[in-house]
Amino acid sequence: MTMSTNETAQRLHGVMAEFDSAQELVDAARQTMAHGFTKVEAYSPVPIEELNDIIHKKRTKLSQIVLAGGLAGMATGFGLQYWASVIEFPMNIGGRPQASWTTFIVPSYELTILFAALSAAIGMIVLNGLPQPYHAVFNVDRFSMASSDKFFLVVESADPKFDQPVTAEFLRSTGAKGVYDVDE
Repeated sequence: MTMSTNETAQRLHGVMAEFDSAQELVDAARQTMAHGFTKVEAYSPVPIEELNDIIHKKRTKLSQIVLAGGLAGMATGFGLQYWASVIEFPMNIGGRPQASWTTFIVPSYELTILFAALSAAIGMIVLNGLPQPYHAVFNVDRFSMASSDKFFLVVESADPKFDQPVTAEFLRSTGAKGVYDVDE
């Protein structure tokens, strides 16, 4: 029984290339993106700021999530105080106004910070896809070196331009020390 190319590609997460230095990885990532691949990921033992600009050109939505969380916190703080002071428990103390917004500033500010911080933490976890105790790249034996001194570039099979033999040959042409299939 022979498997079709689609069945093989469905079992394959992608193709991984191994590099010895950060500069080799950056150069290969540039070539890979220029070649038209879109589903690309890089793994490195150290942060490489250039890779984020090369591979992930779109910006994260985290700042918008934090802004929405902060505004929700501010509205919650103000609304809760307004409800308590004006609607549910109104008190006339010395003829002062019940809805004095200046007295609502500090608690509203504190809830703004709280909601923004919580939305930042939760948004970061969700957008990063955490927790992720398993990933297909762990199936490649050499990938254990990604946390010490090797650099890896993966072109995923979900990429519209992905063709296993062609992609593997292309990654070899970028100067990779090794090219490996990443099984699901």
